Amino acid sequence: QVQLVESGGGSVQAGGSLRLFCAASGYTFTNYYMAWFRQAPGKEREGVASISTYGITTYASSLKGRFTISRANAKNTLYLQMNSLNPEDTGMYYCAAGRAGRLTSLRAADYNYWGQGTQVTVSS
Repeated sequence: QVQLVESGGGSVQAGGSLRLFCAASGYTFTNYYMAWFRQAPGKEREGVASISTYGITTYASSLKGRFTISRANAKNTLYLQMNSLNPEDTGMYYCAAGRAGRLTSLRAADYNYWGQGTQVTVSS
């Protein structure tokens, strides 16, 4: 049974940082590319960052270098380091896993498994 469990969300003031974690189980982690998505209230889910099975990364252009995605294959864990947070970053953050066949993707339709999400709230 595939499970993706996010953690690390919380409330932070603008300019602050958070690190999100996604613990994966039930499948061969190294065979899947991974990503973080977010969804703000009333908005569509959007791709934030994606990482290939061996570490190639892709980011949403709007982030301007503030976020860093990484993975620890030995620990079956995905990370998202978020710096210089602003209120527009508020939302539910989800990790997702996609079967091999792509390097990376920021399209939700390209992913097979999803976590339940962790809430990030940034106040001004």
